[in-house]
Amino acid sequence: PEEPTKFISYKELHEHTCRMANVLKSLGVKKGDRVVIYLPMIPEAAYAMLACARIGAIHSVVFAGFSPDALANRVNNCGSNLIITADEAPRGGRNTPLKVNADKALQDCDEDTKLLVVRRTNGDIPWNDNRNIDYNKVAKEVSPDSPAEEMNAEDPLFILYTSGSTGTPKGVVHTSGGYLLYAALTHEYVFDYQEGDVYWCTADVGWVTGHSYIVYGPLANGATSLMFEGVPTFPTASRFWEVCNKHKVNQFYTAPTAIRALMGLGDEWVNKCDLSTLRVLGTVGEPINPEAWNWYNKVIGKGNCPIVDTWWQTETGGHLITPLPGAVPTKPGSATLPFLGIEPVILEPEKGHEIDSVEAEGVLCIGDSWPGQMRTVYGDHQRFMETYFQQYQGYYFTGDGCRRDKDGYYWITGRVDDVLNVSGHRMGTAEIESALVAYPDVAEAAVVGYPHPIKGQGIYAYVTLKSGAEYTDELKKTLEVWVRKEIGPIAKPDIIQWAPALPKTRSGKIMRRILRKIAENDYGSLGDTSTLAEPSVVDELIENRPET
Repeated sequence: PEEPTKFISYKELHEHTCRMANVLKSLGVKKGDRVVIYLPMIPEAAYAMLACARIGAIHSVVFAGFSPDALANRVNNCGSNLIITADEAPRGGRNTPLKVNADKALQDCDEDTKLLVVRRTNGDIPWNDNRNIDYNKVAKEVSPDSPAEEMNAEDPLFILYTSGSTGTPKGVVHTSGGYLLYAALTHEYVFDYQEGDVYWCTADVGWVTGHSYIVYGPLANGATSLMFEGVPTFPTASRFWEVCNKHKVNQFYTAPTAIRALMGLGDEWVNKCDLSTLRVLGTVGEPINPEAWNWYNKVIGKGNCPIVDTWWQTETGGHLITPLPGAVPTKPGSATLPFLGIEPVILEPEKGHEIDSVEAEGVLCIGDSWPGQMRTVYGDHQRFMETYFQQYQGYYFTGDGCRRDKDGYYWITGRVDDVLNVSGHRMGTAEIESALVAYPDVAEAAVVGYPHPIKGQGIYAYVTLKSGAEYTDELKKTLEVWVRKEIGPIAKPDIIQWAPALPKTRSGKIMRRILRKIAENDYGSLGDTSTLAEPSVVDELIENRPET
């Protein structure tokens, strides 16, 4: 906040993008090559994405909060030999050592992999002339013009990794034509974007919301949009509202997690600022609870701004179920109605038949294609088909449960697979379990979600130790640090419960349904436990559940 605001015109954006494109070409990057981007929320992140698109390279952005191990896994999976990173990433008054993290990742990557380093803080960083290139230096030496590569509509534009119900993240592939069309179309209609408006999405480009609604959608529409490097509570809890006030923001798009956190800090932080220019408010990443919706509507929007509660996924490229502001009456907590051309269906989970009645509850699927849908899982088309199209033949399987009310409005009820939604970010339980089990003293782990007042879902880990290992609070702290290192801070368990044994069927399958109930403090409806090999395990877990 103490640094001056940068204003970047479309002409300057073009020049910066072309310089980045020419730097990439000078390093041998060509059409079809994969480039990993590991940057904070700085303009160079957008330049890098657009430069890749301009020369036909396929970018894969990795969230700057991810660990070196997570970065290396993604670099190796997509076969990239170039990582664009920064020296450091300022966040909340501290600097994250991105270059150091990238150096650690390089230890597990092909020896030809290089780092293109943007100087963000000019901090003191280790340097290897054989593998490191100073972007700020070489960008001055290249032309500010670079002709755009001709691309087919179905050529890949980017790969973005998202957690799945199995251990390894999936490389979601989006293409040049349909994705860009859909991002632009949904941005214009869902936010009622008009020429001259100032639009702000608070997401990070490391997630799909940043791709679709910071970079591609708004820029394709010629929008004036904000890019924010920081956190909503630093240096004070007025930060978001000060930015809205200063730049006279018209459309504001953020996550329920942020809304709940700011709501809990009190209205006085909001009331210091003039929010009269706001016209449309949006939420993204997870269902918003009615209490937070009403606060957002009353305190931020002063009752004058429609709230677009947008439901969509990394895989969908853009909004699928959402109100259109001013046209669709809203209900707190409901994503309301499908976007233009989208055909949601609710299926009976066991038999897979479509529930035709207006009021229905079951598995949410999509009945027909749309321009922005993903085309494959990078390097594993079979996994793509098995995950999304073979669960229920003839339908796209979203992985979400859903309820449709008497007015035909859709209410997302949460994941039906083993994927958590933590602060609006998807985390595979298997990925966290794998990280825990990688620790030498851990024999077994099971991870479930539980209701969290700020994050929506928290991470609850049951951990069984190897024989001879001691169950101590110190080890719990060690495991938290371990998971942060293996995956990143967003994957750190909120609660670790020691579990000398886990509830399993006689065939050895962990009964996660029971673990979820215990995590939720809901012991009255554990359901059928007759198939458990050792029913006493459940009583022991309930008795030893940590106080929360």
